[in-house]
Amino acid sequence: MGILLQPGKPWATRLTLPLRLFAAIVSLAAAFAVAAEDYAHQRSRMLEEIQQDVRMTGAEIGKTELDARVLAALSKVPRHEFVPQSYQAMAYDNRPLPIGYGQTISQPFIVAIMTDLLNLQKDAVVLEIGTGSGYQAAILAELASHVYTIEIVPELGRQAAERLRRLGYDQVDVKVGDGYYGWPEHAPFDAIIVTAAPTQIPPPLVQQLKPGGRLVIPVGGRFLTQYLVLVEKDAEGKIRTRELLPVQFVPLTGGQPPN
Repeated sequence: MGILLQPGKPWATRLTLPLRLFAAIVSLAAAFAVAAEDYAHQRSRMLEEIQQDVRMTGAEIGKTELDARVLAALSKVPRHEFVPQSYQAMAYDNRPLPIGYGQTISQPFIVAIMTDLLNLQKDAVVLEIGTGSGYQAAILAELASHVYTIEIVPELGRQAAERLRRLGYDQVDVKVGDGYYGWPEHAPFDAIIVTAAPTQIPPPLVQQLKPGGRLVIPVGGRFLTQYLVLVEKDAEGKIRTRELLPVQFVPLTGGQPPN
């Protein structure tokens, strides 16, 4: 039965509210679509800049092209979800950004080459020291079977754990604690990555690295030159280290020896 709604009648208000709500939802969805398209464009630009930097540093890192799987992970993970809202407009700039508590999210180029150097296989189990916002862990989770990550700042650790769960990274376990000593309960690891700089390579991490595994870590003091170092353990357990690039990371805090 058709009804002629008259202005000012209560039922008119009740029936027009859903239309207004629908219009608001459509408008909001359109805004999200524009934002998603803009972020996709920014990610594409970020990848181009990363690849340019890789080619420029090819002599130091030993390659001029990143693994396609690493590029795909960088293209997929929404970096803007891992930075404070006030920095989201800069989320895909090829530079580090503050995430609070004196910590930063690493430059995308550094995330890319450190991830690539791990040479991860799909069944790999990875240990990360320095969870930060969780961005590096998310990248690792796109490439490996399981990621264990340790953050010494309780607030950052809790925030990262919640963020990773919300974004569907259920194969990442976050622990609040001192990463200098690793996570022996889940060792040995196929790969270990450290996102803060100790003054020397922590022996517990080398011990927890599986034969045939790789450890990528920045090494150096706060006021000294730091170098990105690749540590490889061969099938017999022998260790080989190689300095790659000068870098700058926040210091690794915890059980390391003093400067």
